[in-house]
Amino acid sequence: MFMQPHIRCGKEHAARYAILPGDPMRVDRVAEFLDNAVSIAFNREHKSVRGTYKGIPVLVVSTGMGGPSTGIAVEELHNIGVTHMIRIGSCGALQEPIELGDLLILNGAVRDEGTSKAYIDTAFPAIPDTKVLVALIRAAETQGIRHHIGIGRSHDSFYTDREEAIDAYWSKQGVLGADMESAALFTIGALRGVKTGSILNTVALFEGDLGQDINGYVNGDELAASGEKNEILTALKAIVLLENERKES
Repeated sequence: MFMQPHIRCGKEHAARYAILPGDPMRVDRVAEFLDNAVSIAFNREHKSVRGTYKGIPVLVVSTGMGGPSTGIAVEELHNIGVTHMIRIGSCGALQEPIELGDLLILNGAVRDEGTSKAYIDTAFPAIPDTKVLVALIRAAETQGIRHHIGIGRSHDSFYTDREEAIDAYWSKQGVLGADMESAALFTIGALRGVKTGSILNTVALFEGDLGQDINGYVNGDELAASGEKNEILTALKAIVLLENERKES
């Protein structure tokens, strides 16, 4: 198929596995862990690099912020032949025991955003692929990385007039944290036959100062920076586990 219009990648760039950070700058940080990393494109919010990890080809493509740009990346990566997509994102915690730099490995997402609703009725669940989820959990456990497993909430804005009330409501329902992209990834991935997973690095505490916490993350806060490294390592280790399982079967 021709060069994809937004991610600017073609089939010659495809790999079975893709890692999807939100932030284009995070693409470069993933590339530091890859061998023979080569930049492909940087168009709008979609920056891409291809390399290998322990001999396994890996494509890294940023999605930007929110469901719409994530959905575009998922669709276009699917078009060129990517079959597994793992999000490495950031989130705000919705439970007090979750600390800065802790990872959330999502086993589902509340579809409180518009992109997935544009595809299918809200009764359809937003859940990751089971094998990808298990691989992510095993990867975090075997590396001794602090993590929590549970449901996230994907949303469309940080700045409505009811943010505190909304967070308190979903916290009471046991939701672990909030991002903007996982529900779109899970939903569109399932509809297109793509195997997906999502790891979120906690950059804001529950009932903390969102702006202060995120600014600390941008400025290289030690705990959040460590969490980012850990989610990269978790995704890469999970890819190794998935590839080994594929070869054995």
